[in-house]
Amino acid sequence: MKRNVYELTLERIELLFNEFDNIYVSFSGGKDSGVMLNLCIEYIRKHKLKRKIGVFCMDYEIQYNETVDYIDRTLKANADILEVYRVCIPFKVVTCTSMFQSYWRPWDDDCRDFWVRPMPDDCFRKDDFSFYTPDMWDSEFYVLFSQWLHLRKNAKKTCCLVGIRTQESSHRWRTIHKKDKFNTYRGLKWTRMISENIYNAYVIYDWLTPDIWVANGRFEWDYNRLYDLYYQAGVPLDKQRVASPFLLAAQESLRLYRAIDPDMWGKMICRANGVNFTSIYGHTNAVAQRRVLLPEGYTWETYMHFLLSTLPEDTRLNYLQKLSVSVNFWRKRGGCLPDETIKKLQEIGIEVEVVKHTNYKTNKLPVRMEYQDDIEVAGFKDLPTFKRMCICILRNDHLCQYMGFAKTKKELDNRKRIMDFYKSFIHE
Repeated sequence: MKRNVYELTLERIELLFNEFDNIYVSFSGGKDSGVMLNLCIEYIRKHKLKRKIGVFCMDYEIQYNETVDYIDRTLKANADILEVYRVCIPFKVVTCTSMFQSYWRPWDDDCRDFWVRPMPDDCFRKDDFSFYTPDMWDSEFYVLFSQWLHLRKNAKKTCCLVGIRTQESSHRWRTIHKKDKFNTYRGLKWTRMISENIYNAYVIYDWLTPDIWVANGRFEWDYNRLYDLYYQAGVPLDKQRVASPFLLAAQESLRLYRAIDPDMWGKMICRANGVNFTSIYGHTNAVAQRRVLLPEGYTWETYMHFLLSTLPEDTRLNYLQKLSVSVNFWRKRGGCLPDETIKKLQEIGIEVEVVKHTNYKTNKLPVRMEYQDDIEVAGFKDLPTFKRMCICILRNDHLCQYMGFAKTKKELDNRKRIMDFYKSFIHE
């Protein structure tokens, strides 16, 4: 008999509770993590389990008041079965609102007079984590927290439930569907190993947005009332997200703070550079949203150099370093492209060198080529063009995520240094 996503998810949760002695949920206050937490609460209460479940809540200080209220309500209503780890840490968080700042810090001691709200009394602070360093990014803290909790609970196996759905983005789809059984738990594609005996589990990966709201309505679960305000403001269902307001994905919706939560807006505009500008222009061509216009008399390469000339030196050097890495990559190693894209490039007269073998786990072939000004073919985002770099600069995309950049060697070295430090602490 065919089962729906709710029934399949209950089977996954049952498996996890049978297999793992330590389970916690990553809870942001959004619709996905809210449903996932409610599913676990329902399972514990229905089966009268004599155990609690952890709730890991990374508090980024600046959030809609409705989100804060929802988190508070949920934690209080289920205090009897929840072990709460509400974390208020001044780690680095990416910001794409400014050409001067590539990151900001929630709960920064130096900005205590400008905090948008008081720090929760029962939260975990930086002094509670010996592995914390000022150079740490929020993504690095996430990994180290899982190891810290694993040791704290003296667990045999730890599992973190993460509320991502493949419908949300191609990146999330690849996370689930990539062929990597060695880094999963017992070959289950909806799990990923973080470190030894510690796993992430994506139990609602196959849910669609309507499934989330059907579940909330059918089971009368509490949810973040911010989504009601989004709906009233005319925000489409697929655009309704709870995230740090200064991320690249939040540029278009940053202006909603002024209408939905004016009190929070009045406090947050001084916490990161460029917030007001982004709220005004974050949905326009000024930051390369929807359509990017090339000024008359420029090529994309000359326009890129003009944009670079307007930036502070550190920011300009960051983009130039990213560009240099990308140029060398396409010249020496080459990017993997589908056959139809390779054929189209050859048809329009672009010189490419197709390499007949690759060490990548893909059926696509590596293609070496020079940077182009612009290429009007399908798969534009996968090709090396100066237009893509212009888009990164206009969006204040300091990490050049639009160009597909991962962390640099320096950033990876910094992460390794932090991880090594924590491992030495564990052994001591």
